[in-house]
Amino acid sequence: MRRFLVLFCTLALACVGYAAHEEHKPEPKKKEAKPAEHSEHKPEPKKKETKPAEHAAARQRHPANINKPSTKPLKPVTQSSPRPRNLTPSTKPLKPVTQSSPWPRNLTPSTKPLKPVTQSSPRPRNLTPSTKPLKPVTPFHAYGLNLPNKPNPRIATVKFQQNRRIQGSQNWQGKNYWAFRNYRSVWHDKFWWSNHYSRVILVSGGWYYWNAGFWYPAWGYDSGNAYYPYDGPIYAYNNLPPNQVIGNVQLALQQQGYYHGEVDGLLGPLTRAAIADYQRDHRLYVTSAIDQPTLQSLGMA
Repeated sequence: MRRFLVLFCTLALACVGYAAHEEHKPEPKKKEAKPAEHSEHKPEPKKKETKPAEHAAARQRHPANINKPSTKPLKPVTQSSPRPRNLTPSTKPLKPVTQSSPWPRNLTPSTKPLKPVTQSSPRPRNLTPSTKPLKPVTPFHAYGLNLPNKPNPRIATVKFQQNRRIQGSQNWQGKNYWAFRNYRSVWHDKFWWSNHYSRVILVSGGWYYWNAGFWYPAWGYDSGNAYYPYDGPIYAYNNLPPNQVIGNVQLALQQQGYYHGEVDGLLGPLTRAAIADYQRDHRLYVTSAIDQPTLQSLGMA
């Protein structure tokens, strides 16, 4: 207990001595104010010291030093070869190259209804004849041919159909084709034909009547002689009967290499095909029949 009291008294004396020392400490002198006349002249600020590197950069930016070449030696330039990209071939398999279609313009589908697709028939080659002149036509002299005046069992007859029209004739324009456009198959007896037409003849197993420069089949004139390989008009060339006109056309086409059959005076499928080929090559209407423009092209009219 005594020791404790001694220690406490010692600490108390030390604190009292420290407080007395702080009271007797002199106060710091206040800074004297300068005269007013000197306050107007402020001291100049000190210049900022520049480093050598900054001086060098400033000299380079100076206009007088822009175009001056540098005195530093340049490094030698060596031209290096371009670096090859692929020195070793790749072992990966290549993808197959597919030709892609061009980028479509319309990415959004259209809302308009599509038109129905209809398969149209091929356009005929000769709808209108050409007006350009062809090669000069060599005149063909008609012959009185010795023809078999009877039916040919290898060529079938046409079956009668009332008011039959010639297919495609509505597209053949001009006065030379009016007989084909207006033709209709009709059936009458012998007396009717005789009272309406003055010229009715029997040719190759069938009866034909003459009207306005054409020969027509007289259906119903005689049931025992009704053989007609072709049902339609035949141009009455040079006032010859139908079989002689057909025989001369066969001969003319044979000379030009279109017809390779027999000259029999019958307008069968082989003869009609040869006529169609000739008409197509000479820019005529493909009638597959004997008409005036075709005979004129052959030199017969």
